Parts: sequence; C-alpha cells; structure tokens
Amino acid sequence: MKNINEKSEERTMRFKHDTLLIQCIFPVKSKPIIDEIDRLLAQHYGFTDEELDFIINYDIKYRMGRDSGEED
Repeated sequence: MKNINEKSEERTMRFKHDTLLIQCIFPVKSKPIIDEIDRLLAQHYGFTDEELDFIINYDIKYRMGRDSGEED
C-alpha cells in the first residue's frame, strides 16, 4: 500500500458550488511489487507455475485495464 500511495496522484474536481480533492491510484504503476507479492503467495500456497502465470496475466488484463492483445 505504501508503494501504491506513493505513486498515486491528487486531482481536483470542480463543481458549480464546491471543489473536491481526490486521490487517484494507478495499480499499473505498482505492478512489479504486486507481482512479487503474488509470487510469494503462490510459493506459500504451493501454486504451480501455470497457476501463478494465470494470476499474473489475469492481473494484467482485468486489474490493470489492458487488453491481452494490446501493446504498450
């Protein structure tokens, strides 16, 4: 969470009668540390390499907002 917070951005939303300051998080900016956590959990729970690969690729496609056919 520390890494995610460090890479977050504060943004201002302006409305007719009010202003709101929000914190936007971007998990994709913390992908390396998230992957390392997934590797440690996979080792702890005895996941196979194939299961770990599924988790990491699921993470990319659904949590990070990337389509599997899209390039950076």
